[in-house]
Amino acid sequence: MALIIPMLDDIAATLLRDIRNQLPDADVGKDSDYAIRANAIASAVQGLYQHQAWIVRQMFPDTADHDYLVMHARTRNLSPKVATVAGGRVQLSGNAGLSVKSGLQFRPTGSSLLCQTTEEAKIGNDGTVTVAASAIQAGTVGNLEDNTPGTLLIAPEGIDSNVTILRMTGGTEDETDAALLTRLLDVIRRPPAGGNKYDYRSWALAVPGVTEAYVYPLRRGLGTVDVVIVANDGLPSAETIKATQDHIDDVRPVTAKNTLVLAPEEINTDITIKVSLNGLSFEDAEKQIGSAMTDYFQRLAPGEIAVRTQMGGLVSDIIGVIDYDITQPTGNVVPVVDKTTVQWVRKGRVTVSKLS
Repeated sequence: MALIIPMLDDIAATLLRDIRNQLPDADVGKDSDYAIRANAIASAVQGLYQHQAWIVRQMFPDTADHDYLVMHARTRNLSPKVATVAGGRVQLSGNAGLSVKSGLQFRPTGSSLLCQTTEEAKIGNDGTVTVAASAIQAGTVGNLEDNTPGTLLIAPEGIDSNVTILRMTGGTEDETDAALLTRLLDVIRRPPAGGNKYDYRSWALAVPGVTEAYVYPLRRGLGTVDVVIVANDGLPSAETIKATQDHIDDVRPVTAKNTLVLAPEEINTDITIKVSLNGLSFEDAEKQIGSAMTDYFQRLAPGEIAVRTQMGGLVSDIIGVIDYDITQPTGNVVPVVDKTTVQWVRKGRVTVSKLS
């Protein structure tokens, strides 16, 4: 039975009743000394009740506050993951053959985000060079759209100040209590088992910057395990992939032949839908269809097939849509999953028009 904390007035009334039982002639009226004392004691007692209820909540990880959740996690050798910086590649241009030093700082156009190059290189004969780069500020603020234009803060002589940020992904925020609790419950429900596929997932998720991991045992033959990792429903940075590989190599069984940590390869799928409506405006239909497609593709794991009829089912479930026709894609979108690649079907452009 759940603990019911008495109301303040009920506790005071109980105290006054006990006093009246012991002293039948006692004045327990609203303005009496006994009433004042009973109300003061009732306030303290109710606080004790609430404190006891709070203590009980801290006993269980799924109701514990942050500090006590962290203590529960430590008993399973887990700790909250810190925010990570985004990483990627940036293209510079300038005089052919000119050496480019590491540490050149730049900003995306129209943004206060500060990034920097992380390797040295030499500009090629075509006047361009692509180098590794990372955001300086940790968090998802560092994740950018591909081919974002940017500007060098201080352009060395012979180097153009305009740059193209080819890719900048993998930035994550500090781990939330909900995410930490999910990892803890996974360990409790699936204790370490000497290196089964759930162990590999737990090892990958322990690395900062990894928000989900998918394990493919024996994909490249006996003794092999492949782990595909993602960050914030996007691609992880090269640094996160390396950190995950190093961590798994350190904790995996020595009998495992080979483990490969990799990022999925995104393939964007455009969706074109024609609809016939009744009692639903075209603008609302377009918005609801876009939301349904976003939700559907976000739930697809790397290597999972995007089923055309499932997309159609989501459209037909929208109240006011009486008929529809999906003209693109023309069939199921089947990602490539082989020894070197795991494709990830992602939502491209959604185009909605009226069905003739």
